[in-house]
Amino acid sequence: MKLFDVYPINNINIIKARGSYVWDDEGIQYLDLYGGHAVISIGHTHPHYVQRLTDQLNKVGFYSNSIRIPLQEELADKLGRISGKPDYQLFLCNSGAEANENALKLASFHTGRKTVIAFSKAFHGRTSLAVAATDNPNLVAPVNQTENVVFLPFNNQQALEEYFSANGNQVAAVIIEGIQGVGGINVASEDFLRSIRTCCDKYGAVYIADSIQCGYGRSGKFFSHDWAGVDADIYTMAKGMGNGFPVAGIIISPNIQPKHFMLGTTFGGNHLACAAALAVLEVMESEDLVTNALNMGGYISDALKNITELKNVRGRGLMIGFDVPDEFRELKKNLLWNQKIFTGEAKPNVIRLLPSLALRKQDADQFLESLQEELSLFSTTQNINP
Repeated sequence: MKLFDVYPINNINIIKARGSYVWDDEGIQYLDLYGGHAVISIGHTHPHYVQRLTDQLNKVGFYSNSIRIPLQEELADKLGRISGKPDYQLFLCNSGAEANENALKLASFHTGRKTVIAFSKAFHGRTSLAVAATDNPNLVAPVNQTENVVFLPFNNQQALEEYFSANGNQVAAVIIEGIQGVGGINVASEDFLRSIRTCCDKYGAVYIADSIQCGYGRSGKFFSHDWAGVDADIYTMAKGMGNGFPVAGIIISPNIQPKHFMLGTTFGGNHLACAAALAVLEVMESEDLVTNALNMGGYISDALKNITELKNVRGRGLMIGFDVPDEFRELKKNLLWNQKIFTGEAKPNVIRLLPSLALRKQDADQFLESLQEELSLFSTTQNINP
């Protein structure tokens, strides 16, 4: 049997990782500014994280949600306190797509409505309704197509308010990333997020803050939506929540009431998943990683804005994107193969930085120096071969 070919693969075999660095099977060290797609929040193989999981594995790894799991309650308490949402309710699941799927389903249950508003360049996952709310026809199979999802232009307050004015009583939910990741690091404006809150309040719709990639401290606040100073009804979380262990969740406003069996999961909130998620929050708190994300992100962004070859540097905290002009289209590849630095991308010409929230200044400086070196090599080549 062979693997189903769904991803373009770099021929690199990572066998060791620590902090912001990984090593391949040939002993080559790489600086990781991609974090496995924003997953590595506290650094690779953090000692506290490893110990927390090891201790739990030596006790019990899994049992079903048919019994009380105190780790879930501990996680809910700590997450509520650290996120600033202590009155919310926690439902645990396994992946970002599953979190968004459950959030949209819950919004429909709560409102009795079907229509979902999503936005241009949105990415919400690959399961049925989550992918239907994703603005990429290549990912949407015929069976996923639905008339229940309406796409509006991102950051267009007038279009949002006009749609609500005409159709507000049919809208179950508005789902939006505080910072679009796959879409290219597009930051939702604070006024736009406040307008979503106002429209949802006026028409009884549910505001879903997709925080899968942009949440969990990455933006310099716990949720990137917090920059707007308003609360969503549901926040969805995954990626950085488990630092690599599959764990996800939604936190739900107290005004949305649960009923038995309206949501469900087999593996969600299992003992190991909760241990991983607790370890992440404990490290984030003890090392003040949200503040570090804000400070290091500002340091990197300021430096990038002074590099004239790069365009439209944007983002918040350690979720940073910039446009690469066509003459530098090989930059991401060259950073990987020449400088041994992992970065992300968004088509057609965006480089994305999604490092550990524990990134150190010396790591940032290594990246900035390597970036300048690669850009200088492009300039030298162009001068030699005009």
